[in-house]
Amino acid sequence: MLLSRLIAFGFLGLATTAGAATLDGLAVEVTNTSEPVLCAEKDNVAINFASAEVRHFQIEAVHPAYMGALKQDRWEPDWTACEDISEETSTKPHPTMSTLYEDGSVRIMGLSFTEFWRPSDVTVTIGARVERNIHLLQLLKKRGDKAVEVLVIYPGDGYWRIKPLPPEHLDWTSYGSSFLVGPVEFDQRPVVNLKDVAFDPATMTFTLTLAKGGKATVSMKALNEERMTLDVAFDQAVSGLPFAGLRSMYVTEFNADVARVAVREEGARSWREEMIMNFRGGKATDAWMGRLVPSRHNTSAPDMMFNRFRAQPAASR
Repeated sequence: MLLSRLIAFGFLGLATTAGAATLDGLAVEVTNTSEPVLCAEKDNVAINFASAEVRHFQIEAVHPAYMGALKQDRWEPDWTACEDISEETSTKPHPTMSTLYEDGSVRIMGLSFTEFWRPSDVTVTIGARVERNIHLLQLLKKRGDKAVEVLVIYPGDGYWRIKPLPPEHLDWTSYGSSFLVGPVEFDQRPVVNLKDVAFDPATMTFTLTLAKGGKATVSMKALNEERMTLDVAFDQAVSGLPFAGLRSMYVTEFNADVARVAVREEGARSWREEMIMNFRGGKATDAWMGRLVPSRHNTSAPDMMFNRFRAQPAASR
């Protein structure tokens, strides 16, 4: 009975989220290159977004529909059926951590590891401060006497994770799916090659200098206990490669960071909903990827929405 209620509540939640369809947005090519795995610690889900026209779009992280009923979170790694990786092979020495910026609202932490999975010479710029060998940037939002981590970016491969502020009944929530902003290339796995990552605390905006040319800005437009919204703009469209991508994991619906996808195709009066591994792609103005029932893996991790695709940069809308 509880499961059936959660499923019903989940569909209601999806309808609420998907009800914010952009209606007039550009339709972009959405492709799925996901591969089945048995190991829950591998990112086997890959959804790509491509268009030679898009210069502006939106990314949202929204708490899953079942969040209000969640009483116990699960975020510990699951190494079951992981043949070529393990906790031992994946454990790294504790990184060097430094505060790169702090004010009354936010704190930016820079983490440096003794080794990173690929060579990187990306600079990190915050105001007049320029740093190198930063493998992970953490953005923490101050709330009362706590600083809550809500965003991370790995400059060396272009991966991001975001999440809303935790709801009142939970002290902390987990990350789940990652995403990429910029020309998505393949180097052992999908990556975005960057030259520089700059952050302006006054506008809560990241500026990415792309190795293939041009810049992208990623601005935090909303952050609350329901969602985080990022506004993304390119100074030139990305041609010949995806301009964004989502990475996640799926083993089973009860062991997944993302289990389902819903897309609103161009001109359609309804959403097309499918299990993530069955999705064959299409042209869509809106795409939601998330879960309708609780998972044993990163149970509190947010659903993700990509939409508001436009041919004009944000400044000229």
